[in-house]
Amino acid sequence: MTSGFFRRPILLAACLAVVSAFAASPARADRCGDIANQLKEQVDGLKVGITAANIIYLSHPLAKEMSLGCANRKYSNELYVKADSRKPKAEFIAFVAGAAAIVFTVPKDELLKGVSSCMSRMGIFRGDDVSIHYRRLDMNCTRTKVDAAIAVSRGVDQ
Repeated sequence: MTSGFFRRPILLAACLAVVSAFAASPARADRCGDIANQLKEQVDGLKVGITAANIIYLSHPLAKEMSLGCANRKYSNELYVKADSRKPKAEFIAFVAGAAAIVFTVPKDELLKGVSSCMSRMGIFRGDDVSIHYRRLDMNCTRTKVDAAIAVSRGVDQ
């Protein structure tokens, strides 16, 4: 049986190791906030709004609505952008591709192909809700009578 003298330093060292492990790991919200700040610095005209329920609301002149979803059980990050019109212009598609390139660290020209493919598939034959999987990203494009939206996300397992 060991004495109390040897037991206390071991217990103290174990407690310090556990506390330092939790203190060294950054929170998920901080990583999401860092991504939002990168978007703000690299995209002209982008403003970061409030954060509520793991979603950071953003604004830009080309987007009617825009948000950055932080990591949860279903996806690691999600970028949601809604256009002002039913048929988005090329500037809007380029803007979404540039923003998604920053969020998901994928080349912009690759995402430009994916975003334009998703948006162009909506129509009479495929309907107003189209989902595609492109370069390990899930893209969901939806359209109503007055506007169109795209949600780009990466699953947790990818």
